[in-house]
Amino acid sequence: MRVYLDNAATTAIDEDVLQTVYDMMANQYGNPSSIHAHGREVRTAVEKARKTVAGFLNASPSEIFFTSSGTEADNTAIRCGIAASGVKHAVTSKTEHHAVLHTLECMEKAGDIRLSYVDLDAKGNIDLDHLGRLVKSERSFVSIMHANNEIGTLNDIYAIGEICEQNDAIYHCDTVQTIGHFEHDVQKLKANFIVCSAHKFHGPKGVGFLYVSPRLKICPFIYGGAQERNMRGGTENVYGIVGLAKAMEIAYAGMDTHRVHIQGLKLYMMEKLQNAIEGVAFNGETAGEKSLYTVLNVSFPETEMGDMLLFNLDIAGISASGGSACSSGSDIGSHVLSAIGAPKGRPSVRFSFSKYTTREEIDYTVEQLVKACAL
Repeated sequence: MRVYLDNAATTAIDEDVLQTVYDMMANQYGNPSSIHAHGREVRTAVEKARKTVAGFLNASPSEIFFTSSGTEADNTAIRCGIAASGVKHAVTSKTEHHAVLHTLECMEKAGDIRLSYVDLDAKGNIDLDHLGRLVKSERSFVSIMHANNEIGTLNDIYAIGEICEQNDAIYHCDTVQTIGHFEHDVQKLKANFIVCSAHKFHGPKGVGFLYVSPRLKICPFIYGGAQERNMRGGTENVYGIVGLAKAMEIAYAGMDTHRVHIQGLKLYMMEKLQNAIEGVAFNGETAGEKSLYTVLNVSFPETEMGDMLLFNLDIAGISASGGSACSSGSDIGSHVLSAIGAPKGRPSVRFSFSKYTTREEIDYTVEQLVKACAL
């Protein structure tokens, strides 16, 4: 049996998305920047996709810029947002994705900014009072994600947005793990930037988007052409863009149904693990309103075979992601687990679910975990 439980890394492409992309590739190949009929047809498809995306976010199409990935979108928001606003102080958390952390750390090393880290509790929740104090003294750039990609803890991004607005701070929110799984209304969310990567919700790889609030004008991150209304040089990934829009349509149409299904599987796996393995625990928040329903990070009892846990799962046909809070050899461990003070001797595995995951797959996975923990 083969089981895929690494959907936070990437998801299987939806068949309807695949067909949409194929039809586009087979029938429309013009460059969207060309003014002839072939180009205009493709330009129409790109702009239709932009309008679709904007509609789901309650945004204007002019505020959506297609990118190659969530990582590019994060880099654009951070580097261009800081440059445009002229701020010299940035605030983030030590559990952010490396697309955010490494970018800000690089800018601090170059002397462009001073970087502060907001306090976290043992489950990865940020201290909102501390955030308020950090941004109160000087105008700041704040980069705090919606949901953590490793432990699933959800941040109250509306409260963060309010704090930023009250203190004239620029707010960038990495929403890569939640676009397609939660609704986002940019008219209510006081964020200057949010980002997306299509392959996190059954769309194609190599395409994402950046939402830029009209309250802040930024310069391009990539130069070399007038594409994306002079904001991103390079011929658009047309097939990816139409696939992203189709995946978003499907995700929003089935969001409530998929949430109930996936949340049920997560709770089912938690209960089975607690009944089957003594001493099992969970990293991050697991309560429904505080946790990303697609992610479950499991902390297993300390064992001599802990380093082999992922390997044994792979041998059993189960794909998942892992990490520990320790650093040994070439394995530098998980920066997220280290940041929340997770016990260093306990192996941890991230299981992440999708609409395609079944109870039978959960049963098989727990069965294999029981065998691996008994070694």
